[in-house]
Amino acid sequence: MQIVRRRRIVTTGKVALERVYAVTDLTADQADAPEIAHRVREHWGIENKIHHVRDTSWAEDASRVRTGTSPRAMAGLRNLALGALRLAGHISIAAGLRHHARDATRPLATLGIT
Repeated sequence: MQIVRRRRIVTTGKVALERVYAVTDLTADQADAPEIAHRVREHWGIENKIHHVRDTSWAEDASRVRTGTSPRAMAGLRNLALGALRLAGHISIAAGLRHHARDATRPLATLGIT
């Protein structure tokens, strides 16, 4: 399927069109245009909520951990830290990381290990 995105460039005011293509195993009856749009938004919601935060907070895309199960293990640990900070009420993950880095007992207290 083809998805056409329109966006206005703030600095110039021009409208840019982008065509992207996607593959799905859904039939045309199962996935009409609103359903596909919903699934695309869900995908980007996950990207913005988890992956972008992991990359900006821990430079995950630049990580040199690449072999065996190490990348999956590191992603799991980062997800654990991300979830713990959110459960502790930190809206800004960067601020939460700085807060916990200032005192070695804070991460343990957040996890209930004291």
